[in-house]
Amino acid sequence: MRRLQACLGAAAAVTLAAAGTTALVTANASGATSALSNRWYAAAPYLMPLDNDPPDPAAIMDATGLKAFQLAFVLAPNGGGCSPTWGGTASVASDTAVQSMINAIRAKGGDVSVSIGGYGGTKLGQTCADAASTAAAYQQVVTKYGLHAIDFDLEEPEYENTAAIKNEIGAAKILQQNNPGLYVSVTTAGTADGTGWFGKQMLLEAKSQGFTPNNFSIMPFDGGFNGGSSQTSALTNFNSILQSTFGWDQATAYAHEGFSGMNGRSDTGEIFTQSDFQTVLDYATSHNMDRFTFWSLNRDRQCTPPDNGGRTSGTCSSVTQSSWDFAKYSVKFAGVTPPTTTPTPTPTPPPTSCKTAWSSTAVYTAGDEVSYGKHNWKAKWWTQNEVPGASEWGPWQDEGAC
Repeated sequence: MRRLQACLGAAAAVTLAAAGTTALVTANASGATSALSNRWYAAAPYLMPLDNDPPDPAAIMDATGLKAFQLAFVLAPNGGGCSPTWGGTASVASDTAVQSMINAIRAKGGDVSVSIGGYGGTKLGQTCADAASTAAAYQQVVTKYGLHAIDFDLEEPEYENTAAIKNEIGAAKILQQNNPGLYVSVTTAGTADGTGWFGKQMLLEAKSQGFTPNNFSIMPFDGGFNGGSSQTSALTNFNSILQSTFGWDQATAYAHEGFSGMNGRSDTGEIFTQSDFQTVLDYATSHNMDRFTFWSLNRDRQCTPPDNGGRTSGTCSSVTQSSWDFAKYSVKFAGVTPPTTTPTPTPTPPPTSCKTAWSSTAVYTAGDEVSYGKHNWKAKWWTQNEVPGASEWGPWQDEGAC
């Protein structure tokens, strides 16, 4: 990656960004200008710096060799407007807390990317008038922190808003043009088929605008997945979507493809262990994929007391692990061997009995449980003759294998 030269103050940089066409070089408050290799930004796990009991990045770096962190999430202000905030509440312009964390990471030879969007919340693409003003808001973030990488996490509910996605993709293209060498990733929902209708529409929007980021990443979890093999299958299918959308050959599509997983217990009760991460890591490296990351470092530690997959937490994984076990897979992807430690064996979960088999003629209401395809499922609302797992947004919640 080419370095961004420190030549302009923040105010001048934002003024240029608003124009949306002038090449831009940046400086940040701490004066750091050196960039890591793209591979590190591609391997950076997500970390919430202000919520979910943020871990100490320095401790993670010392324990694993990790160098890059994906800080999340920049949103529009909760009260509306077109200025960047952390989580909708903390203004980027007046921030000192996140800047302090970034300075500490850089002091140890690391760096950060910043992720915008995420699940829920109000995104700047929804509140800013157009792509240029959206880009100007994000440029404030790039300039404030002297960023060499940024992630557009485009998912529900924003990616259902055509105008918002047009603004986000347009903003990403402007940032890419105005910040030479900026590493840009675009992350969206994953399904068994690769990505859903809205994800495909986002790709078509990128194609129509002539925008190609470093990668398009999918999140193959919360959609009825069952371990690493189901995730690699989704990545194979997503590769085909990239080929057909952009006219790429298979190798080119893989070179622009990324994986963003969830360590431990997902929101819908799927379990992804260390061995699942190894399965996907092997696939990603053998296919020369561009990105391997996960949500999140805040969760990369064992729950206290251990709960063996019984709940989903924002601050622990709900699987048996040593702290930062999952971060070591990011380090491996970046091409660096983490410090030698005694590995934690992945436990074999006790077998779960199957509920009464699902029937196409029966009527189910919220809370009813059935079994189908060797998984137990719980109804989220009234349903009849809707096959469990057939739709990502269907009436059934996957409760795991039985």
